[in-house]
Amino acid sequence: MNSWVSCKKILCVRADNMGDIIMSGPAIRALKETFNCTITLLTSTMGGIISPCLLHVDETLVYNLPWIKAADSLQAGACLELIDRLKQECFDAAVIFTAYSQSALPAAMLCFLAGIPRRLAYCRENPYELLTHWAPDKEPYSKILHQVERDLDLVRAVGADVADDRLALKVSYDAFRTAASKPEGIDLYQPFIIAHAGVSEKKREYPLDDWIKTVRGLYDQFQIPILLTGSRLEKPQAESIQRAAGHGVFSAAGLFTIEEFVAVVSEARLVVSVNTATVHIAAATGTPVIVLYAQTNPQHTPWKVYSRVLYFPVQEELRSKNEVINFVSNQLYSNPVPIPAPADVIKAAARVLKTGMVKAGSRNIIQ
Repeated sequence: MNSWVSCKKILCVRADNMGDIIMSGPAIRALKETFNCTITLLTSTMGGIISPCLLHVDETLVYNLPWIKAADSLQAGACLELIDRLKQECFDAAVIFTAYSQSALPAAMLCFLAGIPRRLAYCRENPYELLTHWAPDKEPYSKILHQVERDLDLVRAVGADVADDRLALKVSYDAFRTAASKPEGIDLYQPFIIAHAGVSEKKREYPLDDWIKTVRGLYDQFQIPILLTGSRLEKPQAESIQRAAGHGVFSAAGLFTIEEFVAVVSEARLVVSVNTATVHIAAATGTPVIVLYAQTNPQHTPWKVYSRVLYFPVQEELRSKNEVINFVSNQLYSNPVPIPAPADVIKAAARVLKTGMVKAGSRNIIQ
């Protein structure tokens, strides 16, 4: 029961967003390479979007689990159906990945009821029989690790490790070719900068007027076209910025598939984004990134890529009610910081674009 050496079929539970899954990538790779196993990922609709670009996941199960914020969460009957499906898969083990502000116990109960014999996760309280392999959670009260380090430390507890802990995603040249034909007026085979204003949570929004000034200033100073990216839902915002910023700024929000978006990010000279999945896609493709970072989870800054993090405060009325998050906010973010000015973003961009900074070597499969 204690040994994971014989585990050939492992379920990884990462039930939230794209960026979280990307950051769990090195730990998932460690499991796959150490145990020579197949990996099934259980994630949400939001997280499942990135599945075509994952390197070390063999199958993805998409369910909006009721303990994760999502539209159309599973009702009780559907949860029972999921348990039955997991039983049928006969997994040897399950690894539950969480941020320090999340509880692994609901997912542990799911895996327990599905009869998965080995169950690994962080937990603060004693999980008793719900976890066969319990990693006491010391974050954030004793320490705070980057999410990548947190996840790798978890799988190291059962003997899994990896030599290369950088983020990685599949990048397709074919996807880039199709993507390059979509935006009008911009040649993506020439240098360009990505600006990504869309956020998954309102508390992470950078002011619209400052976005307009930022992209206008980036183009005026560097004479490199600015490509505004985002989802279909973020298209009105991107088009509003494009109209106000004018010449040299182009909207591509809603145009790309996820494979195309990853490929476009991989070819950009620079990405400017709020703290969202785009930042982790940039890190996974070795693309320099500037993050306008709402002071939320310090675990989620860019990992092992040339970057600059420009912090700004979260409005009081939008702050989390989660006591763990509030503890971190009081410890790390108690001193007020101003919202970064567009001039600060442009100055940070100059460090990349004017010093000849080049992208790191690719870790990705080029199809």
